[in-house]
Amino acid sequence: MSDARQQYDEIGEAYEGFKALPLEQYAAVPSFLAMVGDVHGKTVLDLACGTGFYSRELRRRGAADVLGIDVSAQMAAVAQELEHRRPLGVRYRVGDVAELAPLEQPFDLALAVQLLSYAPDIATTERMCRVAHANLRPGGELFVLNQSPDFDFEGPAPDKYGFRSELTGGQAETGPQVRITALLDAPVSFVANRPRREVYEKCLHAAGFSEVTWVPLTVSPAGLRAFGADHWADFHANPPLEMLRCRA
Repeated sequence: MSDARQQYDEIGEAYEGFKALPLEQYAAVPSFLAMVGDVHGKTVLDLACGTGFYSRELRRRGAADVLGIDVSAQMAAVAQELEHRRPLGVRYRVGDVAELAPLEQPFDLALAVQLLSYAPDIATTERMCRVAHANLRPGGELFVLNQSPDFDFEGPAPDKYGFRSELTGGQAETGPQVRITALLDAPVSFVANRPRREVYEKCLHAAGFSEVTWVPLTVSPAGLRAFGADHWADFHANPPLEMLRCRA
């Protein structure tokens, strides 16, 4: 996980700007929050929490306790600074999910937003999934957001939605290596893997998850109002992201 740590240490607070880009604002964020659903009174473990966007949002939506963990000390520091500016009671720790020991108590829900893309191999992917499972109560759920395994790099591109996705030519055991660029005023790029569909499914089942369901993203009504339905045709033809709902 050292490559992920270095990349995200360098990105730092710029990562917060990703959520203002159309793909995030009008598809990824509303779709992911809709999949997670009602969190009132529930405990949440946010694995690879980044700067704490979902940690904060679920706390605001009534989660009883939220713990965010990220491998990047810089990301966790930004999250902690945002907590300091506007306290919500979210806790943050620095840690490598693949090596995480069982926590003090199990959680009702766990999040893994782009976590599994940073596993260098299948064994690490499975360890990450086992850590998530070990820290959930029986019947708890894991919600995953990741690059779509079926994204066609020669098909319609997501550039108009704020992101560019390109093959680097590298190949990991889990799938091809990709470079994602957030098209901010000062573009920010990072390199990750795009695991194959069967890698996700096999590792999650091996970790003990009994139900593993793929969930597509949809464009929010606000996104349709802002840009019109035709603007999102490329997104629907070649979705760059996909989600998973998994039950322990």
